[in-house]
Amino acid sequence: MFTRDDLSRVKQRKDLISIAEENGTDLSKVIRNQRYEEELKLLQTELVNLQRWVAKKKLRVAVLFEGRDAAGKGGSIKRFTEHLNPRSMRVVALSKPTEVEKGQWYFRRYIKELPNPGEIVFFDRSWYNRAVVEPVMGFCSTAEYDRFMVQVPGFEHMLYEDGVILIKFWFSISKDEQKKRFKSRMKNPLKKWKFSPVDMKGQELWNSYTHYKEQMFSKTHTTFSPWIIVKTNNKREARLESIRYVLSKFPYQDGRSKSKTSILPDPNVVARYYRHIEQIDI
Repeated sequence: MFTRDDLSRVKQRKDLISIAEENGTDLSKVIRNQRYEEELKLLQTELVNLQRWVAKKKLRVAVLFEGRDAAGKGGSIKRFTEHLNPRSMRVVALSKPTEVEKGQWYFRRYIKELPNPGEIVFFDRSWYNRAVVEPVMGFCSTAEYDRFMVQVPGFEHMLYEDGVILIKFWFSISKDEQKKRFKSRMKNPLKKWKFSPVDMKGQELWNSYTHYKEQMFSKTHTTFSPWIIVKTNNKREARLESIRYVLSKFPYQDGRSKSKTSILPDPNVVARYYRHIEQIDI
């Protein structure tokens, strides 16, 4: 705690830190939190500049967030979109298909959600539900799964040829970290809604998830639509580095040259998938 006399001596932040050291007060967590918030603010400012540029160029940008349950997809999307203009940005998180949608071509309900000119769309899970979650949980047949795996590269190539910019993130966390986050959700009344029966099987079916995840990478990682792995158990690091990756993919010259922080992602955290990449969610 700081006394009134202590605070009267403070003129700059470094003065407060010096007094804390004199008093034996540990401010490391506070400083770490402050640095994260400052860095996030700078990167979010760049996202605003990027969005303005995307709208001006009438680009169509789709960012897919995939990963195991509790991998941090929703939290990252929240930080991406927090200060963006809702008129040219959307978050898509589709629920399970209706009976009518089950009878349609699998991709149809996702096609109508694709970005319009000048728009960025963030998918909180995507058509890749059929590559991992559905076969693991038995929500699709083997024939439906096989058909999807054959069709998805062609589908994404059509998007590429038509000018849609597609970024595919896989958020990678360890089994122990997932378990820790599940327990945290159950204790937090504001996050209990995130925990579902499907989540409960996440730990039990870990190896099955791993099998289908690797199948997905090997068959859908292409030169025109690569998988970008965000490999860290640190939520904040995942958020900052994924934002940096998106920023680094666009030459939005107006704001980029004036940026007060690096928009280049850490290659030890964010990298393209390749077969022998060291993984933490195996």
